[in-house]
Amino acid sequence: MRNTLRAAVATALAALTVVAVTACAAIPTDGPVRAGQSVKDESISGVDFRPDKPVDGSDQTAILRGFVAAGTGAQDDYAIAREFLADGFAKKWNPRRGVTILQGSGTVERVADRELTYTLTASATVDQDGEYTQAVRPTTSTLTFQFVRQDGQWRIAYAPDGIILTPVSFESVFQEHALYFFDPTYQFLVPDERWFLARSSTSTRIASALLAGPADWLKGAVVSAFPEGTQLSLNAVTIDNGTALVDLSSDALSSSNDDKARMREQLTRSLASVASVSSVSITFEGATFSGAEQDGTPAQVNPDVDPRPLVVRDDQVGFATAGGKVAPLGGGLADTVAGLDPRSLALSASGTVAAVGNASGVVVARGKDALRVDATPGLVPPSIDDLDFVWVGRSDDTGQVTAYGLGGDPHAVKTTLPQGKLVSFQLSRDSTRALALIETADGPALYVMAVVRGADRTPTSLGSPVRVQAASGDAVGAAWVNDSDVVSVAQTDAGPEVVRSTVGGQSSTLPKAEGVATAVVGGDGGSMLLRMSDGSVLRSTGGGWDTTGLTADVLGVQR
Repeated sequence: MRNTLRAAVATALAALTVVAVTACAAIPTDGPVRAGQSVKDESISGVDFRPDKPVDGSDQTAILRGFVAAGTGAQDDYAIAREFLADGFAKKWNPRRGVTILQGSGTVERVADRELTYTLTASATVDQDGEYTQAVRPTTSTLTFQFVRQDGQWRIAYAPDGIILTPVSFESVFQEHALYFFDPTYQFLVPDERWFLARSSTSTRIASALLAGPADWLKGAVVSAFPEGTQLSLNAVTIDNGTALVDLSSDALSSSNDDKARMREQLTRSLASVASVSSVSITFEGATFSGAEQDGTPAQVNPDVDPRPLVVRDDQVGFATAGGKVAPLGGGLADTVAGLDPRSLALSASGTVAAVGNASGVVVARGKDALRVDATPGLVPPSIDDLDFVWVGRSDDTGQVTAYGLGGDPHAVKTTLPQGKLVSFQLSRDSTRALALIETADGPALYVMAVVRGADRTPTSLGSPVRVQAASGDAVGAAWVNDSDVVSVAQTDAGPEVVRSTVGGQSSTLPKAEGVATAVVGGDGGSMLLRMSDGSVLRSTGGGWDTTGLTADVLGVQR
């Protein structure tokens, strides 16, 4: 799927035109009034629920349950659901404030003559910006509903904003889309996963959310080419023969050609997941602009790694081939790493720098040179980013990690992670996010955090941790699978439990492999590699585990 999207994006980039007129630093407060366009809301998922309307003579409980069920019907701005509401409240209720995804069924209880409560267990929620949060443990909440008599029928006079859906209904009427923002160096496009109704208005909602900026937890780690305040000037994105027509306010007009080209990249990548969109045309307040050509190469999306597993086996360090041979790392690096008796290994994207964990601490290896940067006991396997920093964490300290320059200069980086035993810590391949697996009193906990850097790209802090689903059992490790998915492994009596989670999306548990797992890393094309205690290396792309026929003393992490 990723390769298909890349092909679609490449076509879109070639077809895209960018356009502009006048600039201002904030939202315009004067000038001619331009007619906006209404946002149509027709289903494009192939599923269009038609919930039942209120039935005359229904009691309060039936009206409440009917209202909840009507949350599946988004047509005409949830017109059927509003029929369950009193006239004075129907227009006030905001169904787009968020979604609660129901686990099981809700319980109705009476608390007063005209007041009922609805107690439910949520498996996940989606907020008004489309941000999905999975409940690590099912969360119970109680909602209050008030009733009034209207023309002899019970109607709801007060209800919480938002809708309640079953998992099946949610997956039928909502779709996942990635908004794309740049890393601060503009080398990578970083996904910000969101969920939107699968309707003809999806392209408008994606563009609006993109202009509004990244999720709060990502702020500080990514940037947008759109100046703050930029909006859709016509309030809608229209599709004409596969081309998404995006008319922006004039805020972006004074931007450089490079930034305009980056706006084009962001919009094209973000709209590529809309099936009806094959290209994008941008205008500014209706006027065209044809000079936005970016110098250099486009930003990378979902950077991949060498398809061959990176291994240490005996005194060999390099990429294992199907024939069982090891192609050594070049420039003398293989011999340098082998001489360090490695227990863990992380290799830079260039293949010229390695971070090695061994019995004495963490060593940075470059060619034939080796520099020990940390000799503290109890270090977790090091990680290396794309900006020449080696990240080191201590198992007994979740409140701080250290980012070392390749010359050994330390930079303390504070975290707000909960207390526990740090099991693994790893940077994403675009160097914008960190993944931490912690063993707590309640079991493994997995967190993703934004990496905040100074003007010189030196790490300064980690953002607020976002929890994602972790495997249950004795924590073994966690890794980035691609730019949006992570994997965690925990050992159980029945074998290793492996959970793959999308950051900002859903999780799935993979079939168990036989034996005891010792390490997990992300492979190429979204695959995962699992090392077992007998040294065998298994591979999975999301289904079962296949043997590779390879063995390794250490399974290395590639950037």
